[in-house]
Amino acid sequence: QVQLVESGGGLVQAGGSLRLSCAASGSIFSINAMGWYRQAPGKQRELVAAITSSGGSTSYADSVRGRFTISRDNAKNTVYLQMNSLKPEDTAVYYCKVVVTTTSRVVENSDWGQGTQVTVSS
Repeated sequence: QVQLVESGGGLVQAGGSLRLSCAASGSIFSINAMGWYRQAPGKQRELVAAITSSGGSTSYADSVRGRFTISRDNAKNTVYLQMNSLKPEDTAVYYCKVVVTTTSRVVENSDWGQGTQVTVSS
């Protein structure tokens, strides 16, 4: 079992910044891909950003490209999302999800964490 704990959300004015963190723990041998998702009220959960195991490749939703940056610290099993130039439409609950190789050498998708609320006021 892999547990995820997201943190760093909050209330910020438009144009402001936040940095989200997601720490993974449990029966982890290695972490492969890591990603950040978000779900706004009444909308489907969407992928915001993803990063490969080495951190050498990243991808972003068009709506956040150029404003958000995903990064990871493999020593801490943690993924980050730096969010700059925030807009009211970025308001959502943000979740991370990871693909891990467990200590049993099985590749698994993690369950969702509890999420962290980001609210951007205009």
